Amino acid sequence: MSRIKSNQKSGRRRVIFSLKSPEASEVILMGDFNQWDPKKHPMKKDNNGVWKKTTMLFPGRYEYRFLVDNRWENDPGNYQTCLNRFGSKNNFIVVPSS
Repeated sequence: MSRIKSNQKSGRRRVIFSLKSPEASEVILMGDFNQWDPKKHPMKKDNNGVWKKTTMLFPGRYEYRFLVDNRWENDPGNYQTCLNRFGSKNNFIVVPSS
């Protein structure tokens, strides 16, 4: 699930991604906003088993997935999906301009 907050100065918006996966040992946020690079957005787990990552994104549409212990998982809190070039689905979010 993602939450979006505004940052008026830069035009970017704070987007908080989260995934409940208490058994996971590693979760990485991957998307077109970070060129699907596994080194750019590793997530941190809180005491309740929820993994979180805050990103600053410009307004626009972004596709993403979670890499959970080297397995692709979609965001169960976001029902917006689209087909990807591998024949599976990515989640997507739209970051508003205002």
